[in-house]
Amino acid sequence: MSKLLERLVARQLMDYLSFADLLPSLQSGFRPGHSTETAVLRVLSDILQAVERGDSAQSAALIFLDLSAAFDTVDHEVLLKRLQMSFGIDNTAYKWFQSYQSGRHQHVRRGSIRSLTIRLVCGVPQGSVLGPILFVLYNVDLISLIKSHGLMPHLYADDTQIYGS
Repeated sequence: MSKLLERLVARQLMDYLSFADLLPSLQSGFRPGHSTETAVLRVLSDILQAVERGDSAQSAALIFLDLSAAFDTVDHEVLLKRLQMSFGIDNTAYKWFQSYQSGRHQHVRRGSIRSLTIRLVCGVPQGSVLGPILFVLYNVDLISLIKSHGLMPHLYADDTQIYGS
């Protein structure tokens, strides 16, 4: 039942983000019509065009970043603020996302031994329908940060390519 609810929320959220043109154009992960191939083609095309133009004596640099356990780094409070401030999600929808993120706990079990249960303040639920979308929205400011340094970013989920010429 929870997966069905998540799918409905995910569809409504993606429809809203698409309609309002709020999806980051330089993020190819978890978006219809985008794939790893379109991400690679975009980066390669940008670099080849820069070299053809003769930018910076025809040299280019490309850096690949892969965050380890990236989905576990999503701070719930920061995510909720971002949903509200950057994407205009408020009122009932905001309260739903707040409820969705709060009250999560975890423990580790090995055989019959179980650790203490702790409250989670970071991370999106593993294997969830909404987790990847929420990660993309959480990470959206990385694009403007990279651009502010005169470089070009392209993201695919938690993989980031930073390039320049």
